Amino acid sequence: MTGHSDPQGETQDREESRDGDDPQDRESSLPEGAPRELLIVDDDQRFCDRLARAMERRGFTVQTAYSVADGLALARRLAPSYAVVDLRLEDGSGLEVVQSLREAREDARIIVLTGYGNIATAVAAVKVGATDYLPKPADADQVEAALLERGEALPPPPCNPMSADRVRWEHIQRVYEQCDRNVSETARRLRMHRRTLQRILAKYAPRN
Repeated sequence: MTGHSDPQGETQDREESRDGDDPQDRESSLPEGAPRELLIVDDDQRFCDRLARAMERRGFTVQTAYSVADGLALARRLAPSYAVVDLRLEDGSGLEVVQSLREAREDARIIVLTGYGNIATAVAAVKVGATDYLPKPADADQVEAALLERGEALPPPPCNPMSADRVRWEHIQRVYEQCDRNVSETARRLRMHRRTLQRILAKYAPRN
């Protein structure tokens, strides 16, 4: 694994394990003999390294990158079978890395991480090659489940799902982005008064 480890992060790993289950004792749920190369791209180095250690304990061989440039280089060189990519990176968009990963390996499982305010961008990531997306913060159990999901069962419900107001706001934002931020066209498609839409767009997203 590339990147830097820190004792405090190790301690936090142990504290975050569920129901007293030691992550080091957890058996991998990867199919036997399946490729286990995983690339994690996130500019939050502490989060990236902590997730990398947790995924290594789950049977993955992990490489990390903290930028679009490094992510692109590793994607082309390694062509990993699994990847986790943050959409917002300091030097650009994770969409570039997603596209490069898909070009390097058609059957790669690529999960993108996004804040709630970037759902429209996450949908765009799926269009260019991502398998699915997870809202941040996501823990190692959620990441592993998303990477290994083959459509055979629904994922477990979120612990803190978005409120109805938040879902409505996200939907409006998504249509607004799809209409190239054209307020009039967005209002027409949503069947809303233009001024009502402008007031909604001017507000911050609901917290819950």
